[in-house]
Amino acid sequence: MADKLLIIMVNTDPKNPSEMGAPFFQATVAAAMEFEVEIILTGRAGELAAKGVAEKLYPYKGSEKTVYQIMQDAHSAGVVFKVCTPTLDLWGDELIPEIEETVGGAYVISEAMDDATVTFTY
Repeated sequence: MADKLLIIMVNTDPKNPSEMGAPFFQATVAAAMEFEVEIILTGRAGELAAKGVAEKLYPYKGSEKTVYQIMQDAHSAGVVFKVCTPTLDLWGDELIPEIEETVGGAYVISEAMDDATVTFTY
């Protein structure tokens, strides 16, 4: 059985915050189950790594927590957040403190191809 969950958020659009809940909640649950969990933000979803973006988004009407607060909960549970290098060209390099590393495409491919890793994409 795999011991790592890799979540690649590439198609999740911050303009539709209702798409944000599932990946972060699933990551938090997997971390609580003591799996190694990484979320890589890239493409359109990479905007969430920029300071000030996720703080303004709510995953659903009436939510008491912002998307950023949900990301903080995931990070506190042990989820590691990384951002893909090209994302910095799109959204800038002023990142939220939960981003632990900037990675390139080769990293994403090597992790996704590892037999000990299960990969979800959003």
